[in-house]
Amino acid sequence: MMPPSTPDKQQLQLERYQLLQQLTDWLETPLLVLGFGWLVLLGVELVWGLSSTLELLGTVIWVIFILDFLLKFTLAPQKLAFLKSNVITLISLLVPALRLFRLARVFRAARAVRGLRLVKVVGSLNRGMKALAASFGRRGVGYVLGLSALVLLVGAAGMYAFEKDVPDGLRTYPEALWWTAMLLTSMGSEYWPRTAEGRALCLLLALYGFAVFGYFTATLATFFMGRDAENPQAEVAGAAAVAALHEEVRQLRAELRQAPLPTAPVAPRQPDE
Repeated sequence: MMPPSTPDKQQLQLERYQLLQQLTDWLETPLLVLGFGWLVLLGVELVWGLSSTLELLGTVIWVIFILDFLLKFTLAPQKLAFLKSNVITLISLLVPALRLFRLARVFRAARAVRGLRLVKVVGSLNRGMKALAASFGRRGVGYVLGLSALVLLVGAAGMYAFEKDVPDGLRTYPEALWWTAMLLTSMGSEYWPRTAEGRALCLLLALYGFAVFGYFTATLATFFMGRDAENPQAEVAGAAAVAALHEEVRQLRAELRQAPLPTAPVAPRQPDE
């Protein structure tokens, strides 16, 4: 059997890519709902623990995510590129398998459990970010506010799970929530994480807070500059003032085109000598 030619391969890759896009569009809303449900279960697990019913529900959602990932991986034209763009998602899907099947006794150690929880928190935040991006788009204040609330709630749950058993740690979830809010607003507090996992999560939260603080500062500056520009007496020119200036220049150009051109004066003739 002859191998497919280059045009046939390109056509096949194009068809598989189109099928992958159609599948992504069809599953976007159900996976969006399941993604937010997964985040809620993660927060409940980190703060209070899961009952047998909720743990079963989380397992069902996890299996659906696994099937979705495998199906998209099968349809992806370039599988290596697909894996590179979904590394965090893949790791977050593999972590529950270690806890579910108990592949080794080492994964039952306290330090290993905290490490797996850290990976699960980061992976779940990544999935939540993608869900918010599908809902609000990657731009706009709504997306940033939603993502910040998500990072605050899940980040606080993770810090509480990591720091609740250490001396002078974060004893309650409201205390962890307050501490995370102070960290994201760049104010900080007197407490610093004691565990390695808490310090790693603290670093990620601090980096996010630093980036978002700059975004909100620029947004507020743009808002107040826009209000000042709307005032006719303000020194900042607004859109209306600029539009009026453009209209005045346009009318001036039109008047110049309609005005007759000045004629050059005729020099008097000299009498013949």
